[in-house]
Amino acid sequence: MALGGLGLLLLVNACTLLLFLEPAAAQGAAKYSREKNQALEDEAEAKRVIEFRIAKLNQVWEKAQRLQFSPVKLAELHSDLKIQEKDELNWKKLKADGLDEDGEKEARLRRNFNVILTKYRLDGRKDTEPMDTNYLKESMDSENDVFDDPKLEKLWNKATTSGKFSDDEVRKLRREFQHHQDKIQEYHILRETVSRNEDIYQNVISPSEAHVKEDLLHTKHAELKDKHRNVQASFERLRKLIHHGYDEDSDFSEPRVLELWDMAKRSNFTDDELDSIKEELKHFETKIEKHQHYQEQLDLSHQKLKHVETIGDKEHLSRNKEKYAMLTEKTKELGYKVKKHMQDLLARLSKGGLNHNEL
Repeated sequence: MALGGLGLLLLVNACTLLLFLEPAAAQGAAKYSREKNQALEDEAEAKRVIEFRIAKLNQVWEKAQRLQFSPVKLAELHSDLKIQEKDELNWKKLKADGLDEDGEKEARLRRNFNVILTKYRLDGRKDTEPMDTNYLKESMDSENDVFDDPKLEKLWNKATTSGKFSDDEVRKLRREFQHHQDKIQEYHILRETVSRNEDIYQNVISPSEAHVKEDLLHTKHAELKDKHRNVQASFERLRKLIHHGYDEDSDFSEPRVLELWDMAKRSNFTDDELDSIKEELKHFETKIEKHQHYQEQLDLSHQKLKHVETIGDKEHLSRNKEKYAMLTEKTKELGYKVKKHMQDLLARLSKGGLNHNEL
């Protein structure tokens, strides 16, 4: 009996000890799990590629990736954000030297950033809409091609139901319509900026400050009028294009180059200057065509990669991933060069001068 009692006592003590040890062990395991998860999160954060030196641009880039933009659309956005980054970093240097006292350059940067958000529908208004807008996959069905501007949408429906344009011409026309819609968005953003500045101007008390604000407002109104004329000229070109079709004898076929050439011909350039402009525009059109070729290759590579991922061949998958990565970087690089060149040509043509730069 004594031995039985001793055994029972030992059993009770052992159970009591287990009751104390189990919560401690569970707590230790939970702590280890938390530490492990934190370590994994830290490792993932360390591996995360920082694409841009400006936080808000990185936020836009990461949002686009979460929304699963098409590879071509991501590359286009990357080019726009790179240009915005370069402009903002240059502005910071100017501001440090006191060269933007009236805040005009800063206001222009904000407008450009808002244009990017609106263009890619990253302004929070249409996040629920499908974002795969790769022009290579777009349907030629007019019901699927919706433009925000009613006049533009009506003109587009007329173009796609006329039977006047081939599939290649419809794709080219679609890009030209999108380019025009971007101009409309830029105009609306600038108009809102001018309206806000007018409200600020009305609240100015100091006469010296009023003079500065009046000059700034006058500049913005002049810019607004220029933008409006540009939008009207662009729409008139589209209207004529829908009526007459593409000119087979034209020197150019790319919509952006055609627009620049029309702009040059409307200016007071000499014949020699126009010849020089035409030569540079030919080089620019070649650059655009090369970019479009890489866009096509990137899209095909993405489709092939998705197919290979279902097969499970590691070696084949690795090769396709390498090719896809190479095409992605090349498309980004060319996209940036094209947009920067376009920006430069527009600026120089609008000032009435076009110096030869090495392409």
